[in-house]
Amino acid sequence: MPRVKRGTKRNDRRKKILKRASGYFLTKSKLYQAAQEAVERGLKFAYSGRKQKKRQYRSLWIVRINAAAKINGISYSQLIHGLKAAGVELDRKMLADIAVNDPTGFTALVGQAKAVLDTTAAA
Repeated sequence: MPRVKRGTKRNDRRKKILKRASGYFLTKSKLYQAAQEAVERGLKFAYSGRKQKKRQYRSLWIVRINAAAKINGISYSQLIHGLKAAGVELDRKMLADIAVNDPTGFTALVGQAKAVLDTTAAA
């Protein structure tokens, strides 16, 4: 069997890991084994972070909608229920954007929700 030395392949693989670890503290950016562990750990956090980002944005949108709803005299849950009953199909991202950038438009949406809630409560 021919002898395998792995010179360039090994160097390329190590260079790739060390390049990803540039900017890490002390040996994590200099020594291959420490860098490899740090990069793998970082990739795990990056994966879970992509999932957390979606949750955090949804939470932010809900906070913004709730704050604007309270200003207009309705709770967040009642607003969402009223909008669903009124057939308004805006997601939370769009509602939060309207609440921040167009308060009069948001007030109109709250009016629609309140009108539907009043008719269902009276019936």
